[in-house]
Amino acid sequence: MGDLIDLLGRSLDPEFLLQNGGLALLLLIVFAETGLFFGFFLPGDSLLFTAGLLCGTRSEYLDATIGVLLLTLCLAGTLGYLTGYWIGRKAGEVLLRRKDSLLFKKQYIDATRAFYDRHGNLAFILGRFLPIVRTFVPILAGMIRVDFRSFMFFNVIGCVAWVFSVVLAGYYLGMKFPGLKDYLEFIVLGMVLITAIPVVLTFLKERRRAQAASKE
Repeated sequence: MGDLIDLLGRSLDPEFLLQNGGLALLLLIVFAETGLFFGFFLPGDSLLFTAGLLCGTRSEYLDATIGVLLLTLCLAGTLGYLTGYWIGRKAGEVLLRRKDSLLFKKQYIDATRAFYDRHGNLAFILGRFLPIVRTFVPILAGMIRVDFRSFMFFNVIGCVAWVFSVVLAGYYLGMKFPGLKDYLEFIVLGMVLITAIPVVLTFLKERRRAQAASKE
């Protein structure tokens, strides 16, 4: 049992994933986290940052140039959102009727809907930087029939902004301070905490708004 828990924990460790799966696994995870409703728990931001850092330090675990890394990640992230959009269009009602489970909770859709109601199409850009919202916002777009051309425009812009900012931050830090790769565990932990804060605040705000609305 302990070995299973250890394996599950390591499967969410960006360094472990890149060391054992390289670029192919990186692209698969980015696609799943941005397009499949059960991929919300995957380490998107920390994985991109770690990939950029390892690329900047020329690690043997990630044999790809920064150009190839950015291009393929943008492609994976864009296709992920596109897949999420079509899942929302074809199976959105099924998801809403689905009972809550470990891999799906209706409150994720509700919070994402409130986020979209406040920000409109900008949610497809801003949502890229928020775990969980990043997974469910394209699904919501399909469910509410957002204009496809408009969705794709913001999909591409948001993906490029997310990938370039996070990956290049890790890449240039890796080039400037090569020794940082020896402290990846602490860096990843910091990334997880930093990205979790806005998600928690978003969900708390939506819960308070929902409670206030129910009292009116």
